[in-house]
Amino acid sequence: MKIHFIGIGGIGISGLAKFMLAQGHEVTGSDISETVITKKLQEMGMKLTIPHDASAITDQDLVIHSAIIRPDNVEVVAASQKDIKVLARREALPLILENKKVYAVCGAHGKSTTTAILSSVLEGSAVIGAESKEFGDNVRHSESDVLLFEADESDGSFLNSNPYCAIVPNAEPEHMEYYDYNFDRFYDAYKTFINTASLRVINAEDPFLSTLDCEAIRLYPSKDIKSIEYVLINDEPHTRFELLDMGVFEVWGFGEHIAIDAALAVLAAVESEDVETVRSKLLNFKGIKKRFDIINKQDSILIDDYGHHPTEIKATLESVKAYADLMGIDKITAIWQPHKYSRTIDNLDAFINCFEGTSELIILPVWAAGEKVREINFEKDFERYSPMMADGVKRSNNDLDVMKGDRILKSLDKGLIVGFGAGDITYQLRGTA
Repeated sequence: MKIHFIGIGGIGISGLAKFMLAQGHEVTGSDISETVITKKLQEMGMKLTIPHDASAITDQDLVIHSAIIRPDNVEVVAASQKDIKVLARREALPLILENKKVYAVCGAHGKSTTTAILSSVLEGSAVIGAESKEFGDNVRHSESDVLLFEADESDGSFLNSNPYCAIVPNAEPEHMEYYDYNFDRFYDAYKTFINTASLRVINAEDPFLSTLDCEAIRLYPSKDIKSIEYVLINDEPHTRFELLDMGVFEVWGFGEHIAIDAALAVLAAVESEDVETVRSKLLNFKGIKKRFDIINKQDSILIDDYGHHPTEIKATLESVKAYADLMGIDKITAIWQPHKYSRTIDNLDAFINCFEGTSELIILPVWAAGEKVREINFEKDFERYSPMMADGVKRSNNDLDVMKGDRILKSLDKGLIVGFGAGDITYQLRGTA
């Protein structure tokens, strides 16, 4: 088929585009602006139109668009005028995932990590919402019918993911605007997703998942995971733990949440692989880009983390503290780029509490992600941290300059520095903004 993806610069839809290209389809795409992702897609041979333009629609068989594309988008209109089928990403999933043995991972937190870990221990294709550092991409293609897939609850598309195996680390309410802030609707969607699968692997200590009355492989982290310890292997962080009666496992990263993600992946994998193979292959996992991603180890250690929900930030900071202790570092600076006004306001109290234990907090402007500006008094709400309000950060060799306009407020060159956010902070930290 000839398939055109509108909004192809997003991590999720770019993954589907790359997967369909690897499947032998002719893929084109468009987005509003050029990004690191669009450049990479062009290097793969895809013809992209930037910005959106009706001329991008020629003789395609199918047009797929991301969730944020509106019906009046010029390419959507052009496709409709030419009687070309137009599907939202979630509507296209049954077509893309049919005839696949899908291991679908969904949850508010940990789904990218769990999917990437699973792709390390099971053979098959993988479509992840983040770049696995093991194979340097968010997509891996295999001739196998097995597909390790990060499913997305934010727009309900996980209901169309055709799961053979549903793996759920947690079901904490998130993206509630999509569910009209209706908790029954939100949890019913999770129930449907889980019940659709033949094989289910769940964290049975999650408040909601613990109430489910269905056949499932249940992980009880507090009793099934024992002897957690954090170790450095070639200066790289690893978590070592015992799982049930299967012995000791080691996985890249620090934290109880990493042990839980790995344990869920192991429990899913041992249904088809022997435990020793899984134990060995687990060491292939090298982390994922933007998740506890150590990007500098000079005089200061700089970590980029995608955490944009207070639960994620709190868990990562616990890992950061453990890493700092092992490295003999006593100063931790957190740089936070709030992601979306709605998320920040809905979880404000939790955000205020999640930065406990940091030596210094720097707050950047909210990454609006298309939302209208809303008033948040960060200096007052976060006054216990005496936060530094800045416009951005800028790499200067191995140092990091904190900027207010063109003025340098401070240069960070010592201790451990960790940046949080799902906006452009990752490019600022890496010096590619």
